[in-house]
Amino acid sequence: MFPFNVRVYGILINDNNEVLISDEKTENVSFTKFPGGGLEYGEGLLEALKREYQEECNFDIEVISHIYTTDFYEKSSFNESQIISIYYLIKNTSPIAIRTTSQEFDFEGQEYEDGKAQSFRWVKIDDLQEMSLTFKTDQVAWNVFYRDKK
Repeated sequence: MFPFNVRVYGILINDNNEVLISDEKTENVSFTKFPGGGLEYGEGLLEALKREYQEECNFDIEVISHIYTTDFYEKSSFNESQIISIYYLIKNTSPIAIRTTSQEFDFEGQEYEDGKAQSFRWVKIDDLQEMSLTFKTDQVAWNVFYRDKK
């Protein structure tokens, strides 16, 4: 039996019409995605999303609306699990004080002891292309959001 891996992500748009994305490195693999991550046992979707933003970005969020839930088979890039991802439009409810950069994969000073690294970028909504995001689920969610925004 193969396990399911439920993940939740937030699409955050600032006052300059920019979206927050995360560049990450783990196990010598680099990827670009929306901030968020996996549910912990006993946790609800919104609770997990709020926790993930607190852990990754150190600010609080409010969920505005549901954008997309995976509706196709997606195998994890890291193990044998099946990924189910849920995306929400969110807004921050506390100040954003994370380090952001304009350069992709700018991990200077952002590496952790376990070899993982993360950095954040603001990208103009109209400049973020589907192929800028590594994972298919993020690409589909972005297309749904961007199409519905117009």
